[in-house]
Amino acid sequence: MRLLSALVPIALIATALPAYAGSIVIDGRGEVRATPDMATINSGVTTQGATAREALDANTAAMSELIAALKEAGIEARDIQTSGFSVNPNYVYSDARDENGYSLPPKVNGYQVFNTVNVVVRDLADLGAILDKSVTIGANTINGVSFSVADPAELYNEARKSAFADARAKAELYAAAAGATLGELESIVESQGYNSPEPYPMYARAEMAASAPVPVEAGEVSFAITVKVEWDLDNTGK
Repeated sequence: MRLLSALVPIALIATALPAYAGSIVIDGRGEVRATPDMATINSGVTTQGATAREALDANTAAMSELIAALKEAGIEARDIQTSGFSVNPNYVYSDARDENGYSLPPKVNGYQVFNTVNVVVRDLADLGAILDKSVTIGANTINGVSFSVADPAELYNEARKSAFADARAKAELYAAAAGATLGELESIVESQGYNSPEPYPMYARAEMAASAPVPVEAGEVSFAITVKVEWDLDNTGK
């Protein structure tokens, strides 16, 4: 009788315990595509000279003319930013060798100065003309053009809604397959991405100065949000 009386409280405790409830963690992704409304050009001037001073003076004159032309075309000072500057010697290598058979060191044959600016174009209708004008004035290298949206906040918000809906739909599917239901929302962790059309290099040639304005196509850019969402998984009804 003592053994039976000891087992009864244990049995009561076991029946009072709830069924196991775990959790489920699901990734969701949302993406919104939009037509860009602005572009950034990386353009510059590369000059050569017998000395570093000569190359620099030529570069300074060309860059000053380029920046002045950009401002005359309606680009604001805040939208022109120096992005690169370098002064490098030009080396000439020789196959000649000294009396011991070692290769001779390279010789300096002049200098090269490279100066670039990032230029923000806020009216895409002007982009082709600005590219053309830049080359006409003296920009001999345009390293790339990238497109973007000035205010992407609402686009990201739409992507967030889509990402959460994607995560919830998948979580409900898994929960139903496991014979459970989603419980309380525990956490949401977000990461975001932005994809623009790939920038492409453009190398200036003298004959471009007399050509028609450069044709450009803005295409679309995408704004993506990825979320990791965790819910309690309730299977107490099983």
